[in-house]
Amino acid sequence: MDLVAAAAGVSRATVSRVINGAANVAPEIRDAVQRAITRTGYVPNVAARSLVTRRSNSVALVISEPDRPDDHSFLNRIFTDPYFGRVTAGATGALRPHDVHLVVVPTDSADHHQVVRYLRQGHVDGVLLISSHGDDPLPGQVLALGIPAVLSARPPGPLSVSYVDVDQRLGAQLAAQHLLDRGCRRLATISGPLDIPAGAERLDGFRSYLAGHGLPEVPAVVGDFTRAGGEAAAHRLLAEHPDLDGLFVASDLMAEGALRAVQDLGRRVPDQVAVVGFDDSSAALECRPPLTTVRQPVEEMAAEMAELLIAHIDEPGRLPRSVIFQPTVVVRESA
Repeated sequence: MDLVAAAAGVSRATVSRVINGAANVAPEIRDAVQRAITRTGYVPNVAARSLVTRRSNSVALVISEPDRPDDHSFLNRIFTDPYFGRVTAGATGALRPHDVHLVVVPTDSADHHQVVRYLRQGHVDGVLLISSHGDDPLPGQVLALGIPAVLSARPPGPLSVSYVDVDQRLGAQLAAQHLLDRGCRRLATISGPLDIPAGAERLDGFRSYLAGHGLPEVPAVVGDFTRAGGEAAAHRLLAEHPDLDGLFVASDLMAEGALRAVQDLGRRVPDQVAVVGFDDSSAALECRPPLTTVRQPVEEMAAEMAELLIAHIDEPGRLPRSVIFQPTVVVRESA
């Protein structure tokens, strides 16, 4: 640091203020120090800097899932579901300009105590929390620590916390409208798990829109947001309602499995059965035919979560804020 101070013609304390992002430094002085750092090749001591700023320059992306039957299936879902990859990409891109790193922490209820201990020890400055199940205690446990946090969806209970979500009901209504507009009249849906707010809201939005258009009875099977779950649910629906001509599936992964089931049963898509998914993930393009789907802008939503979290870290006591994104229908070949 002394070498940088000499090269910039300033004091060692001024160099320290620039490195630590202090606001009370004139722009021309800051520029001179930055040029000196570049010329000298100086690399700040991260550990020493953390002692001064009391920050780790890291945040945790905590992915909280319900109890898992085994580690393999749990981790397979976390690392193969396109949704989690999109969240990670969006958050990382937003954090990079702030020089903040993302630490991915998958967990279930059996490991919550370990996650809480990790957070309490100050390894990260804040938490981006993906917690979708309504009875998950982890959001409340994180808030009780007093650590800045932002949720990836509307909290199911009365928690005072910032969150980012998409208008789930509207997305399902757009799917219903699209299927009606293309002439479908015998409609059904494969929902997500109903203990997840998104699963319940998508089902309610789809059914309420159709009820308002003269279709009060809409068959539904509850799925689990996996390809296999979508395939099994579609087989069940078609066995019970062989004349259905329109299907809304509450995630693209489930829709991929549902398409396989529809085609295995000899039904043409979209001529005999039109299929609409939800997410607009990479799975939608892997479907055959390519999937018409409701787009939620996951990368943009994750970036907004990251920016909200940085704001809470920089301004302790900042009031919680909610940001709701608007869905759109992406028309491809399945409907």
